[in-house]
Amino acid sequence: MAQQELQHIADLYQEAWQNIHQRLRHEYGEATYNSWLKNIELDRVQNGHVVMTLPTKFLRDWVINNYANRIRQIWALESEEIQSIDIQVRDASVAQGTAPKISANSAPTPAAGNIKSLPQDGENDQSSFISQLDPRFTFENFVVGKSNELAHAAARRVAEAKDNIPFNPLYLYGGVGLGKTHLMHAIGHAIAANCPEKKVLYLSAEKFMYRFIRALRFKDTMNFKDQFRSVDVLMIDDVQFISGKDSTQEEFFHTFNALVDQNHQIIISGDRSPTDLEGMEERMRSRLGWGLVADIHPTDYELRLGILQSKVEQAEVDIDHRILEFLAHRITSNVRELEGALNRVLAYSDLVGRAVTLESTQEVLRDLLRANDRRTTIEEIQKRVAEHFNIRMSDMHSARRARAVARPRQVAMYLAKQLTTRSLPEIGRKFGGRDHTTVMHAVRQIDKLRADDISLSEDIELLKRMLES
Repeated sequence: MAQQELQHIADLYQEAWQNIHQRLRHEYGEATYNSWLKNIELDRVQNGHVVMTLPTKFLRDWVINNYANRIRQIWALESEEIQSIDIQVRDASVAQGTAPKISANSAPTPAAGNIKSLPQDGENDQSSFISQLDPRFTFENFVVGKSNELAHAAARRVAEAKDNIPFNPLYLYGGVGLGKTHLMHAIGHAIAANCPEKKVLYLSAEKFMYRFIRALRFKDTMNFKDQFRSVDVLMIDDVQFISGKDSTQEEFFHTFNALVDQNHQIIISGDRSPTDLEGMEERMRSRLGWGLVADIHPTDYELRLGILQSKVEQAEVDIDHRILEFLAHRITSNVRELEGALNRVLAYSDLVGRAVTLESTQEVLRDLLRANDRRTTIEEIQKRVAEHFNIRMSDMHSARRARAVARPRQVAMYLAKQLTTRSLPEIGRKFGGRDHTTVMHAVRQIDKLRADDISLSEDIELLKRMLES
């Protein structure tokens, strides 16, 4: 292969690697990314085998145990040629930041930390399915609280059902890092253990779209249809990714109907309820809401503390309970960020050889704590908007529809959606128990008005700056 072609391929892999870094940052949050994932470097790519490096053995082992499976999945989404990955300790003498080495002929040399190859498209055996599930995500280590008890109970019921399907589909939805994927993997593990004869397929909606496009490209749609319509249980994660993708939605719609007609189980997760999935066809939204729709709310203090206690027990480390209480009070955004904060504290203690104290915890998490302190509440938004438009705070909760009251209330709902992590139903409850569709209408209305009303747009920008300062 000519040197110019090799360089072109190297550039493509480097671009893919930058995309992977951005996705990891988005999925795991700034704190976790900076602590564990930022320093991963791409070393080489050989015959579909990717080699990445980290500066220390501790970091290498941690990433393999906690993030390697997801990194492998994202690589497969970026490039269909990638079949396996390997994470090694970086040679200190090797210069950093160089383009990945590409070999057209030499076979990869597996090393310590090699991650199991991806199953080929078309493979559907149970061992391949289990290899795609995260071993940490089981029902046994899922901490249940008021915010997720319905979703957990429904997931358990579906996982334990042998013949009679209780809900079809089971649709789980909630914000980032609240446990949707954990429950999906837990269902998969339970079905594999209780009914090993069942054919189960778990994948993200993005992967479903990738396989569909690949089938169209290679004129292999019949095999694609057979693969997806012959399973006993189909689990699709993050269904919002196919919003706006008409041809993929069409195929998913027919797959959905075929499986339901055969009385086969479908389990789906998304970041919002079916009725709120913009860019999704009405008939698809209707199908998604057919069975049981279970919302996972943001965590409360007791659940966050329980999750931390569970993680400490699993890690078999000794840590002052006051520190766990401190973290549960201060890190309120989502479970992923909470676990990332705990991992950071434990890693600091291990690396520098010091006991975990409240003072060291505050120092290590200084940036994360500052970010959480800046988070805006719905009550603060309501107060600021009421003051700005010279209305009473009680008008935010009242049934009054006069324009002088209704428009500021819509602005407050719009800002609540923009500046907080609260779901639409939660926002509606904060505005006098309004329905989530009212909040959705308010957001769309203000979005539309901002394009034509410069004064309103300036008012909203001013309010945002005051609330974020």
